[in-house]
Amino acid sequence: MSVIIILLIASISIAGLFLVAFLWGVKSGQFEDDYSPSSRILFDDKPSSSNQPNK
Repeated sequence: MSVIIILLIASISIAGLFLVAFLWGVKSGQFEDDYSPSSRILFDDKPSSSNQPNK
């Protein structure tokens, strides 16, 4: 029975850590930009002049 209590305390502690990490991420603005990552793949990067071979 004591093992169940230890596992319960451990799982609640880990869940609390994940909750704190999630709230920290939301507060710091990690989830603010939801448009540009999905549309960034649609546009090509401009080629730089240093990548072109000499003729």
